[in-house]
Amino acid sequence: MDKILNQIIPNIEVEVPILKHLLSELKIYPKENKWYIKSNDATERELLVYDEVKGIKKPEEIIRQLFILELIDYYGYPKENIKIEEKVNFGREKKRADIVVYQDDKITPWIIAEVKAPQEKLNIPQLKSYLNAEGSPIGVAVNGKEITILYRPYPKEFDDNLPDIPKYTEYLEVKESRNPAIEVADVILGREWTLDKLEEKIKERKRSLREIIEVLEELVLANSGVDSFNEIFKLIYAKLFDEWEAKTRKNKELKFRKYKDPKTTYKVISELFEGAKKEWTGIFERTDKINLTAEHLSVCVGEMQEIKLFYSDLRIIDEAFEYLLPAVAKSKKGQYFTPRVVIDAAIKMLNPRRREYIIDPACGSAGFLVHAMQYVWDKYNMKDKDIKSSYARKYLWGIDFDPKATKISKAIMLIAGDGRSHIYKENSLEFPKWSAEIRTGLKSEDLVLSEDFKKLNFDILMTNPPFAGEIKETWLKALYEIVPESKKKPGSKIDRHILFIERAIDMIKPGGRLVIVLPQGIFNNTNDKYIREFIMKKARILAVIGLHGNTFKPHTGTKTSLLFLRKWKEEELDEGGNPKLKDYPIFFAVSKISFKDNSGNYIFVKDEEGNLILDEKGNPIYKTDLFDIADAFINWGKERLEQGDMAFDFLEDV
Repeated sequence: MDKILNQIIPNIEVEVPILKHLLSELKIYPKENKWYIKSNDATERELLVYDEVKGIKKPEEIIRQLFILELIDYYGYPKENIKIEEKVNFGREKKRADIVVYQDDKITPWIIAEVKAPQEKLNIPQLKSYLNAEGSPIGVAVNGKEITILYRPYPKEFDDNLPDIPKYTEYLEVKESRNPAIEVADVILGREWTLDKLEEKIKERKRSLREIIEVLEELVLANSGVDSFNEIFKLIYAKLFDEWEAKTRKNKELKFRKYKDPKTTYKVISELFEGAKKEWTGIFERTDKINLTAEHLSVCVGEMQEIKLFYSDLRIIDEAFEYLLPAVAKSKKGQYFTPRVVIDAAIKMLNPRRREYIIDPACGSAGFLVHAMQYVWDKYNMKDKDIKSSYARKYLWGIDFDPKATKISKAIMLIAGDGRSHIYKENSLEFPKWSAEIRTGLKSEDLVLSEDFKKLNFDILMTNPPFAGEIKETWLKALYEIVPESKKKPGSKIDRHILFIERAIDMIKPGGRLVIVLPQGIFNNTNDKYIREFIMKKARILAVIGLHGNTFKPHTGTKTSLLFLRKWKEEELDEGGNPKLKDYPIFFAVSKISFKDNSGNYIFVKDEEGNLILDEKGNPIYKTDLFDIADAFINWGKERLEQGDMAFDFLEDV
């Protein structure tokens, strides 16, 4: 059956995240090259879901049956109260509602659901028309990826103040009241809300932060007249602070929730945001406040209250910020979200140790830093939260000149479990202009090798610098040895990433190692020979890995490579500052198996029946050869080490 489900909805476990826990309960059966399902509602009618001969697929039927199961299993509604394809009258015109949940009289509609396939947008206007036509107080739009709840306590009037649909037991509490729809809202909004309850909720039904942000942008943020990026981040930090504080509150109570009065919601969330500003200084201005109206904020809080941020699955967070980054025009500056597959393979090859200082001078969304952190945590079996956060606060450093990028980095470091982090809003290339804050921080950890802060003392550097943008400033080019004299003159230009190569090498200590993502042209263009010569003078090339052309899609199709270097030590240089070792082997590889298709969508590994293969955290495994390449490099490097080549001593297990 799993194979048939994947025929109807490819990658079904990824496409229906909020209902995938019910997939095993579906009962699909064959009849003459067609596949059917018996509806889980009161009618129990037989429904076609897949015709192999004609190629007819009914993905929306799969979603409908899954949601009916959710209504029965989780919300507790009797099967006999639920019916599909119920007629809705619009004067002379008649339509059919996908699902109607009736009250116990089996006549009065209580909940109407409008169902779509996973790739289809929710049809909110149509759902509203159904509610108005039938007098139903509660509406649900669902497609397996996202769910939106409409609440209509009064005729022709919609209220956004309902974070969940009522359970059947809650309906029973109010069914005899004068207006059950109004009374049930009070019951739902009065539910106990604690960290433990939140943990239970996400185990039952994990929601995607990315999907929530998409819903918020469609329902509220797009027409609210505010900067959606900034407002989302204010709410993320308010929620982080609430989870942080809840650990010490009585019963671990959570305050980030929807309240009956939107003004109360606004007051409470604003107080949480003020607390976050004080706890994590330097991220927002003192005068910053939530700019959404109380009504708009209430909708956003209702959508966000049932996700957990601290110590959550990082892939969920990564996907959300990968979605957000293009929205804040990162691509215009040549800064692209580095796929975590690439990051994890690179980290595996560099094998960071627990007391090595790591920096990313163009940290973006902190992917290299956070994944290096988790690599070290796992490698050294760090279980205690204090030990984990202590490591992160001391050894992980990031710089980015974009204020929104630094907000993302700090948020992700917080979410990953680090209370504070060394993330600085600076231009890595303009080190003479660095603030007192970063200078003091670097000196406090003995990470400065020259008084002008040009040469630093990091063990490892990992980065994907911006490719776009040209440097015109003569004073800035004059700081860099890599720039030819012909390009140091006024009016001449040089690509930003070329300066980043020298900057990266300067930021690591002699013997330190680095990986940098670079355009492939640097490795073979005749005009870039001077760059290659500069690199070989300053560092030993360990490896060059050609990445697949789809790696950075849909943002760009630029061909890129990973360059791995180890900086020459003083004893490895002659009196003229040139490397004594002239000839040495380099590991070369090219990735042929892409983890993305031509449109930039991720490709995952499946078994013979078409089911996704999941890792130990329950996430689908990316289809890629990068980890095979990483393993081949490690084996090759260890062989070199056994032969006495100490350039690969970082691969020793210590």
